[in-house]
Amino acid sequence: MIASLDKMKAVFARRMAASTMVLLAIVMGTLTAGIGSVWLAALLSFGVLERYTQHMLSLAAGALLATAFMHLLPQAFESQVDAHKLFMALLVGLIFFFLLDKAELWHHGHEHHQHSHDTTDSELHGQSSPAGTWAVLAGDSVHCFGDGVLIASAFMADMRLGVIAALAVLAHEVPHHMGDLLVLRAGAANRRTALIKVSLAGAVTAMGGLLGYALVDLLRNYLPYFLVVASSSFIYVALADLIPQLQRRLSARQTVAQIAWLLAGIALVTSVSAFAHRL
Repeated sequence: MIASLDKMKAVFARRMAASTMVLLAIVMGTLTAGIGSVWLAALLSFGVLERYTQHMLSLAAGALLATAFMHLLPQAFESQVDAHKLFMALLVGLIFFFLLDKAELWHHGHEHHQHSHDTTDSELHGQSSPAGTWAVLAGDSVHCFGDGVLIASAFMADMRLGVIAALAVLAHEVPHHMGDLLVLRAGAANRRTALIKVSLAGAVTAMGGLLGYALVDLLRNYLPYFLVVASSSFIYVALADLIPQLQRRLSARQTVAQIAWLLAGIALVTSVSAFAHRL
């Protein structure tokens, strides 16, 4: 009897140790993927590529659109969720971010009317709206939360699979976070503020990982909706905020460069996502 109890205690202790190791691996993996991808994106955006600000806006627009249409939406529609429900979620998300934009612009315009009558529209031209930055951060947080649940699921299946999933998420998030940082910088945020905000959004990956560890079966059913809502924010920001900034009269050479950088953003996200998917 005593030997049997000792054996049960030993088995329980081993299971607890294994569970603790998995939980620690999930935390480390989600933090590395969520925040590490932001810092790597910042190293590129604020270092090597910073001098090409206008080109980076085109790259950001392409990256956001490719993330939505070539990565998130296909993954959502591969699920067993009814397509009509997912399209409804996409429509609701687009309308929500439009209303958020209107509310923020009204508030910004009201403050501007009260405090200053000297700033012209031309002085504000070329900057993203404040709501555009919030839409990016909201969508990024939802996307990162879903990534955290996916990483947790992989670690709970197999530790090696979890490591591969975390590295894959880190890889495909780098070009996307480059777009996020550029949108925030275009919204007049300084480099440090932009990095902090996007890093906090990236840290939501760990939250998704922890909740995924506790409620993996329940949250897995809602992952398609997370992906669609994140897609709606990226589509809205790209089409309502970034693309209009690129719609100006340019020389033929500048237009070709603009289109090339837009296509480069699409190609970058598509190729990295395809590589991560193969992993």
